[in-house]
Amino acid sequence: MYHQYDAIIVGAGGAGLMAALYASKGVKTAVLSKLYPTRSHTGAAQGGINASLANLEEDHWEWHMFDTTKGSDYLGDQEAIEAMCRAAPELVYEMEHMGLPFDRTPEGLIMQRPFGGHTRNYGEAPVKRACHSADRTGHMILQTLYQQCIKQGVTFFDEFQVVDLIENDGVVNGVVAYEIATGKLHTFHGKSVLFATGGYGRVWSFTSNAHALTGDGLAIANRHGIPLQDMEFFQFHPTGLYPLGILITEAVRGEGGILRNSEGERFMERYAPTIKDLAPRDMVSRSIYLEIQEGRGIDGKYVYLDATHLGREKIEEKLPEIADFCRTYIGVDPVVDPMPVHPTAHYAMGGIPTNILGEVLRDGDGNIVPGFYAAGECACVSVHGANRLGCNSLLDIIVFGKWAGQQMAQFSQENDFVPLPSEPDGPTRAALDVLRAATGDEHAGKIRSEMQHTMMEKVSVFREEPGIQQEIQLLRELQDRYNRVQLADQGETFNTELLEAWELGCLLDLAEVTAACALNRTESRGAHSREDYPTRDDVNWLKHSLAYQTDSGVDIQYRPVSITRFQPKERKY
Repeated sequence: MYHQYDAIIVGAGGAGLMAALYASKGVKTAVLSKLYPTRSHTGAAQGGINASLANLEEDHWEWHMFDTTKGSDYLGDQEAIEAMCRAAPELVYEMEHMGLPFDRTPEGLIMQRPFGGHTRNYGEAPVKRACHSADRTGHMILQTLYQQCIKQGVTFFDEFQVVDLIENDGVVNGVVAYEIATGKLHTFHGKSVLFATGGYGRVWSFTSNAHALTGDGLAIANRHGIPLQDMEFFQFHPTGLYPLGILITEAVRGEGGILRNSEGERFMERYAPTIKDLAPRDMVSRSIYLEIQEGRGIDGKYVYLDATHLGREKIEEKLPEIADFCRTYIGVDPVVDPMPVHPTAHYAMGGIPTNILGEVLRDGDGNIVPGFYAAGECACVSVHGANRLGCNSLLDIIVFGKWAGQQMAQFSQENDFVPLPSEPDGPTRAALDVLRAATGDEHAGKIRSEMQHTMMEKVSVFREEPGIQQEIQLLRELQDRYNRVQLADQGETFNTELLEAWELGCLLDLAEVTAACALNRTESRGAHSREDYPTRDDVNWLKHSLAYQTDSGVDIQYRPVSITRFQPKERKY
């Protein structure tokens, strides 16, 4: 089936909805999502959204920019960081005016709380910068933006899984999507296409990411010759609920929660004496691993996040969702018992390279791909660099989602439809037919499980060359086995087995790119921690990596980091 829209948005999380809202103010816009929009993973973002509103204490966008740059371990592009931090207050007030129900101070202002790495006066002490709606901030953003898009007349294609990008003469002009309910392929012809497909945390076994986060957009772009930037940097959030990996928001520590080891010690005083439990996530994750490795973990597997001293009233008011998760899933009441936590694969700092307008970059020289945009976790602007600060992800999606949507509208108004190539869905149909017709003896679920567990062992919080090399070899073996996967379901209607097998192909591609980039970067920076290269090396590695998929493996090139206000220094907290 054939559809034509000026602007086509793939993904209905916060970035996709923000882009759709602003694109639709100028041109005919459609949103495609493999989920219902309000089930998108933005709804799992709990703690808040950063903006230097200074509602409870002094704050400035310059301090926010410094914290973001320092938190990124100086790999973030400072021009983009400055643009985001300057825009933050205005965009938060805009969300408020759309109807987002922020928590309030007694005076009626938007409530704010401290998060990891948020400081006043360039690192002097913690500051309250995160604007929040209890611990359901992402859910509230998702609901608010979806309502606004419906009001604006955006067309939604729910449960349509995009499986390919369409190009003609170097211009992106559409996508091919699989309708889950019928198994039919649909061709969407557009003047501009935006990917807002989220992350790829399902590469690892212990993750806060939903099952839907399989990196589809990144893998599709990479298969079309577009590089992926900084893929060695994947954030492991320090507090995943053990043994499930469900996120326990940093807001628990922002409200006063304390990490304790098996001896009851507040161990973060040893690693970050100034801001302790509110150090950046990469530092806290490594500290937890070290405590466990040195024999101070509970049962040798996890540590405790203790919020019992906060009292029932504060927990029920400020952290109701976390309390419900703990009681429902592991039978722990955080009012009276500490929560078992362990670092969990959480957020991709790397992704499809873009400029601040969301335009996708084809190479390290900044050349754009006409008609192609990306925003949100699947994109790499790069404002997060080697490590994202808490509450900058929700800011990222509304700032760059808005700007990308506005740019798509302008591009679509200024350009005509580029003709589609003949049989635009031909390659997709052939690929899905190969998956359906395979007669091997392999099962997708088994391959996925092996990939996830070995990536957790070899390419997670700590990495070293022998382990990464072993993982790359194993991934190539798994890719070979993937070609022999057999499907039990040969039907068309709701064939989730077929889609999970296709998603596995994306995950395997991204696992290989991540491992190759991790092996290539011989330093430790932010979330990328090499035990065999334990120090940061600005002389050789203050640069972005660009990974291309080739027939002979992953080819890595580079582009420079934008440094404007803040020169790289040692990170001390």
